[in-house]
Amino acid sequence: MPAKLPKPSGPVVLLWHRTDLRLHDAPALTAALELKPSVFIPVWTWDPHYVYRARVGPNRWRFLLECQQDLSAAYTKLNPKQKLWLVREAPQTVFPKLWKTWGVTHLVFEKDTDAYARDRDNEVVRLAEKAGVTVVIRSGRTLFDSDEIVRVHDRKPTMSITQLEKAAEKLNGGVPDRPLDPPSSVPDPWDENRMDLSRLIQDIPEAEPDVNSEHRTKKSETQYQNIMGPKRDFAVPTLKELGIDPAQATTPHRGGESVALGILGDCIRDEEYVGTFEKPKTSPAAFEPQATTLLSPHLHFGSLSVRKFWWDVDAVLKKRKTEKRPVAQLPTNLPGQLLFRDMYFAAQAALGYAYAQTQGNRIARFVPWHLQSNYSEVPRGEHLLDGTYTIDKPEAETWFRRWKHGRTGFPWIDALMRQLKQEGWIHHLGRHSVACFLTRGGCYVSWERGAEVFEEWLVDHETASNVGNWMWLSCTAFFSQYYRCYSPVAFGKKWDPEGHFVRRYCPELAQFDKKYIYEPWKAPIADQKKWQCRVTGDGSASRDEASGLPAYPKPMFNFDERRDFCISQIKHAYEVNFYGDDAKVMDGSWKEVFDFHDEGGKVVDETTGQDAKQLTGGIRKRSGGDEELDGDNTHGLDGAKEEEPSPKRKR
Repeated sequence: MPAKLPKPSGPVVLLWHRTDLRLHDAPALTAALELKPSVFIPVWTWDPHYVYRARVGPNRWRFLLECQQDLSAAYTKLNPKQKLWLVREAPQTVFPKLWKTWGVTHLVFEKDTDAYARDRDNEVVRLAEKAGVTVVIRSGRTLFDSDEIVRVHDRKPTMSITQLEKAAEKLNGGVPDRPLDPPSSVPDPWDENRMDLSRLIQDIPEAEPDVNSEHRTKKSETQYQNIMGPKRDFAVPTLKELGIDPAQATTPHRGGESVALGILGDCIRDEEYVGTFEKPKTSPAAFEPQATTLLSPHLHFGSLSVRKFWWDVDAVLKKRKTEKRPVAQLPTNLPGQLLFRDMYFAAQAALGYAYAQTQGNRIARFVPWHLQSNYSEVPRGEHLLDGTYTIDKPEAETWFRRWKHGRTGFPWIDALMRQLKQEGWIHHLGRHSVACFLTRGGCYVSWERGAEVFEEWLVDHETASNVGNWMWLSCTAFFSQYYRCYSPVAFGKKWDPEGHFVRRYCPELAQFDKKYIYEPWKAPIADQKKWQCRVTGDGSASRDEASGLPAYPKPMFNFDERRDFCISQIKHAYEVNFYGDDAKVMDGSWKEVFDFHDEGGKVVDETTGQDAKQLTGGIRKRSGGDEELDGDNTHGLDGAKEEEPSPKRKR
């Protein structure tokens, strides 16, 4: 007979880390320890949904792994027997096994209102109730509980900071809770023998389809080789285990709670910076160092508490007010940026899956963009993205590809997209430039295509903010001044007249005179040769065949003409006044209203560029305020000041 397992003297608590990779101000961790467990096991489940179904590039993978390593080391520092226990299986299948093997009495985790996460958590809670495990859930990802904001906002999405603030006023008097202290100690896990999971049968996930396959350059991956990891030690995975060459992770931005607290500490000590920070006045062309805090990826992974960020900044602002020194105001200051984030999270919490797509999204204006998503109908009558999009205009697909890889022929746009791919981050106003260019300010390509690229490449990607910003920049929700566009020439000149940013990220143009750095196609050929770069071709070749010199592409279209076209098309869409949940949008008959003609109809795979189906046509798998501009046109967003609510729907 097997030996009897030791009986615990108190609760056996499993703390499920997800978006809270920290010890400071960790509501779920605090709740777990308040149960006074005799056995405490902080775990992370290596969910195959995020490995294979969510777009994640090498830079964000490395940032996550660094956050996990940092947290694991912090646990070990508190208790040499402790660490972050990585379990290599989906939570929906592995938790019932863990509860039984480890005798778990309580499961504790931080609430996650992302659409997939909500479904996953509901299933885990159902399984826990069936197994007799008590579940404790705490809110800590945002300043205010997003579900509670939605509840007091009449179940409607928050479409402005004003709406968010009014809702928050009903909850906490508009003031976030104070941050919690980190623990000074944590209890032991089970002993080594009881923690061992060798006897468990692992549910190995289905690796296909893998939207991140292009990043797996290794011949084999070992991340799911054993439920405890390849070395059977519950260790944090490595990039190699994920099948990713570590050399692909090129971001200079590092993850981890200790890193985040160090950055925040440096910011807070610079009282002038904190007190006078206004997002629209920070430069999108600044690099080494950048003009903003770069704490957004830490907020996403929870290596920094958003409440600690708020209250540390608040202390500086109050001190400066007392001293009668200048203080920036909402919504352009640092607290304003956190409120924008909460606004998007509450909007997402109200809409669920529909928030991240056009069809079924009641806040998204319908615009007949190029490269629109395709949908499948699910049992409840909803439409969900099916992972493909249609190439209705081959030229638009070419523009999208050139935009994604920084080969548009507009140096300001290309430099930003190359920085994004290399470093996993670009300034907020840089994001505005490239998003406007892809959608309503040039290419007239669906905002969903751009949101997917950002999902793949950003280290700070979180669906609520990313999708919200793309809807804002495309003037489909949150913002409606579609006639104000960013110039891909004038906007860069305004912030960086010498072109240092372009020279850094488009090194082939490094020797160009500042007169031509934003419009290199205007430079005389003799000067192009003198400056060791020919402006020629469509971006498909890195060198000019005739001269042998490095090549930079010619502009892929006349921007002024494309801007005017986009404005006229969106003006018409506003006049038609369809939203994502209109019947004609849902059944496809919008094409008759807009006289929409399909030039290609091709359906292809976003990550590989290959046909998703062997069809004649096809589908591709999808991988603030106003400020005048100097130059040839204006823009209507700087990510700071609040926009007036969009015109009401006429139904």
